[in-house]
Amino acid sequence: MIVQHCSRIAPSAEQRSIPVTGRIDTTRPHPARVYDWFLGGKDNYPVDEELGRQITAMQGDAPRHARANRRFMEKATRVVLRETEIRQFLDIGSGIPTEPNLHQVAQSVVPEARVVYVDNDPIVLAHAAALLHGTPDGVTHYVQADAREPERILEEAASVLDFEQPVALSLIALLHFIADEDGAHDLVDTLVGALAPGSSLALSALTADFDPENVRRGIEAYTASGVTLAARSHAEVGRLFKGLDLLEPGIVSLSDWHPVEGEQAEGDGPVSLYGAVGVKH
Repeated sequence: MIVQHCSRIAPSAEQRSIPVTGRIDTTRPHPARVYDWFLGGKDNYPVDEELGRQITAMQGDAPRHARANRRFMEKATRVVLRETEIRQFLDIGSGIPTEPNLHQVAQSVVPEARVVYVDNDPIVLAHAAALLHGTPDGVTHYVQADAREPERILEEAASVLDFEQPVALSLIALLHFIADEDGAHDLVDTLVGALAPGSSLALSALTADFDPENVRRGIEAYTASGVTLAARSHAEVGRLFKGLDLLEPGIVSLSDWHPVEGEQAEGDGPVSLYGAVGVKH
């Protein structure tokens, strides 16, 4: 089970005034840093590694799931660019920079693509300016905000993105940290409601449909560490795409979403995350 995911970033005056390192909480695991550990990154702390090892002990292929989620982001970005006219991206819950980043994928296809990243972990901000660089023709920007503040995110992103034109919204491995009763559907409705026709939503979310016992144990480990985690069924993930037209192959395990040669070599069986891309008409 995996659970989490500017040409040069120019932090706002408010961001520049924040003593970022003083705000990083190393006493509790953070999903972005645990995800970084799963991916073999170095931007995590002992508390994140401890939780990552607990999860891996329960489900040895958790790192495979993390890699599958990362590939889903790359593939979804390329599919959106190929099958739509979208040239703007809003990636919420972007996580610690791990190459290739979304803007690198998008701008390698469309150099003038505009990308806004959103995350609330100070360590992401601390690394963003040094690690995220885009093409001279494109624009890449970072907003430090909580995903539960969709109106604020939209307001700040509007300094870079034109919401009168289609935008690709990415919620990759994010919504399983927000339960339905905590406003997950309201969050999606607000964000998608602000997008122009022709926009898209790429989403991946934890499910217990394929491996219920291991997912249950993983949820318990996260909960014990103070992190909310919610698994959703196929039908529940489908409701997050209400009003959108799903691109092929619909809502499937990430291991079955536009598989490419070599992916199955990493392991057998489905990944315990659903993924899909929907388009607003």
